[in-house]
Amino acid sequence: MYNPDHEGRKEAYERRFPTCPLIPMFVHSDTVNEFKSDDGAIHVIERRCKLDIDAPRLLKKIAGVDYVYFVQKNSLNCRERTLHIEAHNETFSNRVIINEYCCYTVHPDNEDWTCFEQSASLDIKSFFGFESTVEKIAMKQYTSNIKKGKEIIEYYLHQLAEEGITFVPRWTPPVSCSLKKASSSSKHPVSAALSIPDSPPKEGLNNEILTSNSSSELVVGTPDDKLDADYIKRYLGDLTPLQESCLIRLRQWLQETHKGKIPKDEHILRFLRARDFNIDKAREIMCQSLTWRKQHQVDYILDTWNPPQVLQDYYAGGWHHHDKDGRPLYVLRLGQMDTKGLVRALGEEALLRYVLSINEEGLRRCEENTKVFGRPISSWTCLVDLEGLNMRHLWRPGVKALLRIIEVVEANYPETLGRLLILRAPRVFPVLWTLVSPFIDDNTRKKFLIYAGNDYQGPGGLLDYIDKEIIPDFLSGECMCEVPEGGLVPKSLYRTAEELENEDLKLWTETIYQSASVFKGAPHEILIQIVDASSVITWDFDVCKGDIVFNIYHSKRSPQPPKKDSVGAHSITSAVGNNVQLIDKVWQLGRDYSMVESPLICKEGESVQGSHVTRWPGFYILQWKFHSMPACATTSLPRVDDVLASLQVSSHKCKVMYYTEVIGSEDFRGSMTSLESSHSGFSQLSAATTSSNQSHSSSLISRWRFC
Repeated sequence: MYNPDHEGRKEAYERRFPTCPLIPMFVHSDTVNEFKSDDGAIHVIERRCKLDIDAPRLLKKIAGVDYVYFVQKNSLNCRERTLHIEAHNETFSNRVIINEYCCYTVHPDNEDWTCFEQSASLDIKSFFGFESTVEKIAMKQYTSNIKKGKEIIEYYLHQLAEEGITFVPRWTPPVSCSLKKASSSSKHPVSAALSIPDSPPKEGLNNEILTSNSSSELVVGTPDDKLDADYIKRYLGDLTPLQESCLIRLRQWLQETHKGKIPKDEHILRFLRARDFNIDKAREIMCQSLTWRKQHQVDYILDTWNPPQVLQDYYAGGWHHHDKDGRPLYVLRLGQMDTKGLVRALGEEALLRYVLSINEEGLRRCEENTKVFGRPISSWTCLVDLEGLNMRHLWRPGVKALLRIIEVVEANYPETLGRLLILRAPRVFPVLWTLVSPFIDDNTRKKFLIYAGNDYQGPGGLLDYIDKEIIPDFLSGECMCEVPEGGLVPKSLYRTAEELENEDLKLWTETIYQSASVFKGAPHEILIQIVDASSVITWDFDVCKGDIVFNIYHSKRSPQPPKKDSVGAHSITSAVGNNVQLIDKVWQLGRDYSMVESPLICKEGESVQGSHVTRWPGFYILQWKFHSMPACATTSLPRVDDVLASLQVSSHKCKVMYYTEVIGSEDFRGSMTSLESSHSGFSQLSAATTSSNQSHSSSLISRWRFC
């Protein structure tokens, strides 16, 4: 029987990396920084841990993540026989702040015993309206980990014993180090939890952790740490002595540790203000932002990237003079903008890059206005006109793209929005606000002013913030506004997922839509496995070319995967989309699989959204099938419409772009982004609801066609 000492327990602890089978949520970990002192006494290792949190599927879908990442730093001091463990969340760090601290030390009365201390803190600022849920999940996970701690250590101690390791020797200084022990110990006290003695800084997520003296320098300032009063007044605005000191310390830390372009004082100040001048929190989010900017070359976006013509023609937004405080004024006619068309024609990547270029231009205009008006201007005003906003703007993939853009902007451009004026808000606006507001920082939300109807023309309205001479003409003003009027993006400009994927835009790595080709005799099929009965399969697709028939089938057994090497049999891959057949030729309808919805004929140019509530678990097949024109029943001569249609699909080929998702039925009707929001009068919209007697399930299908 292995009776471990203190060193043995520390050795057992390290066995849980890079992953631990006793902790199912701990998927994997990667080492991002590591330091070992020359004498082997100090070992600091920093890991990035991937966790699969046990959270409701709906919450993960709304948050847009399947895994969360934590950064953990372990500081082992063999000389003092201590192990300090610090961990914090990297995912959603601007919304939820989690810090955990653990310490292993030697018992003062028995050096073979190990003392263990653990503490944690949780600060939830906002989380998409699920703050209480997140708190419960965090407490549940934390409690579970504490209960398992002893069990995990004992498991790895037993593993060591099975390997024949029954004794781990204590650290002893090398001979060369022993000769210098007296002098070095008096000059360089060691505390592994705070610093690393005589070590060069290492690069990584948290450079300050591996820098020997940066922590103390950030805490204590010298009497000379003051900025010129004229400089502060001219470029930074009113700062208290404490705020000024925080700015100097953070800037000094950047100069000593950051490799690359150092942000200007105005930008550093934005991050400090976003975290109420908490240096540690501001430093963390700014380091993440600087890494992001370098990775995606954001500093050069205005010089190297030209917006596509589609954006210049149909993105209804642009800069328009300035407000009464001298802030640059950005006008966005959101109600006139075809968000779905822009996403289909450009993809999320280009849309995000355009929004980033707008923010970069805003920073540049703030600098210019600071010089023009002779006072610090660090933010801009945004005027959003919602005239024309309706339920079509709540199109699920479009809302998802919008929320992701907001997340990126919030993390990298804090405190840049001075005021947001929302005008002519329609009755549907509260629905959109419910979706978007949880993603917006509390300090930012306080700057929102919302006006319904023509309220902006009355007291406390637009004239309080913008001079009469520059109120845009579309708001009954006198100034001609050059912002594009937006409108519907022609479907001829829509592109396939493959075309968008080939572009050199990598701010995001995933695309919303897939594209497929449908041939005569070769439908395109996708497989969806349902584990829980009463799940909801949702879909959204465009028929880009030709006419198709959309079917949904159910089978108790999984079809064989397509053979990629047999082009003629099961799978075809082309430059314009994939074609996959899953239903085997020998399968019989009614015996091997069944139809759960009535066939839906979809014409070229139509957009279709729908949902199907499943009755049984198993395998569901969504099928897009070539639709042949029926022969005329009353005459042998073809009709003109039939001839024209046959000419359009003479190649016996159709093309669709589609998006599918599975959500729980209990969440479907309560989800404001559900496909029920597709009921709209935005265009010639016709809705048809069908139900299958075969499955007794409910279905919702809606479609529209642009003229």
